[in-house]
Amino acid sequence: MSMMTHPLWLVGFRPFFALACLAGMILPFSWALIFSGSLPAPTTSFSAIQWHAHEMFFGFGWAVLGGFLLTSTKNWVNIRGYHGAALIWLTAAWLIERLGMSFGGQWPAPLFALSNNLFLGSIIGMLLWTLLRHRNRDNYRDNAFFIVMLPAFLVAKYLILHGDHFAAGYNMAIGLFRMAFLVMLERTLTQFMKAAFQAQILRQPKLDMAIKLLGLLMVIEFALPRPLTAAIALLLAALLAVRFIFWKPQLAFKRIDIGIMYVGYLAIVAQLIIEALGQLFNQVWIGSLSVHIFTFGAMGTVIPAMLIRISKGHTGRKVVFDGLDRIALYITLLGLFVRVIAPQWFPERYPMWIHLAASCWLLTFGILGWRYIPILLQPRIDGKEH
Repeated sequence: MSMMTHPLWLVGFRPFFALACLAGMILPFSWALIFSGSLPAPTTSFSAIQWHAHEMFFGFGWAVLGGFLLTSTKNWVNIRGYHGAALIWLTAAWLIERLGMSFGGQWPAPLFALSNNLFLGSIIGMLLWTLLRHRNRDNYRDNAFFIVMLPAFLVAKYLILHGDHFAAGYNMAIGLFRMAFLVMLERTLTQFMKAAFQAQILRQPKLDMAIKLLGLLMVIEFALPRPLTAAIALLLAALLAVRFIFWKPQLAFKRIDIGIMYVGYLAIVAQLIIEALGQLFNQVWIGSLSVHIFTFGAMGTVIPAMLIRISKGHTGRKVVFDGLDRIALYITLLGLFVRVIAPQWFPERYPMWIHLAASCWLLTFGILGWRYIPILLQPRIDGKEH
């Protein structure tokens, strides 16, 4: 078996879900150690908090989103998809970016800029090529949202690393990931609820489109007047909450593998409400609540469940969440509690909550990495090539 034909390089989710497990273990825990002074901050030209935000969105977040989109886009337009050398290139570019983000402070500016944009520029170009070239074969008309959103990630990335625009950058990153989640949850939960409970959930095209259009507007919230941002956030939260009621949560919460995705949905609603209150009343919460209710509440809950589901289903295995899978999901819910809720009650113990929350991610993604990286390195068990 040559390197090019190794199972790891057959489909996009394989290398990038492996990297996501490693990043989910290492990056939050490294930040906890940097925050407490136990580990020196990376030698960079930007602050440690900028490093942390960038690495969670563009290191961890894009390992997941990249793996998901490389896999799903090929299915949406019915093509073979990127494999072999293309995936090796993207993986190397992702690793080079991590190197530059941690040790590139003394690098010449052009070299750092290259290291910092090689991965995202390459993968966005490749995804756009797939979506645009095969547009007439696309099963989903609303993939037009991805064509708009994907280049915007490059703007958010730039803003995060430039101190004067840091807040605009992370708000834009949240807005873009929120959009990806809104599109993905709409599609996947319809399928999951039907498969698990033979239940149809409300799909009203006008409501779904209104939600996505408002979500797209929230991507540029930093450029809008504060009262308008608050109004859009509250309207989007209200529409999502109404739809949630018709998505049969009483059934979903009977199973942790689906219920946890509903928790992620509710976290998006909560984040929008908190964002609106901040815009209207300058309400301040402990520990960047608006950011972390999204990162721990939406990303931290939905991503492990999807990682398990895709890793099993796309390697020919039956999609059943066993005991250890469910334990990993409960640990990530504990991480959400200790990072978002506990600090509001006991703010004086804030450093402890950060360490506990990071430890929850270390455990969750440690379990997932231990279980699924070996699977990602093996051929499918059903005899299919990819």
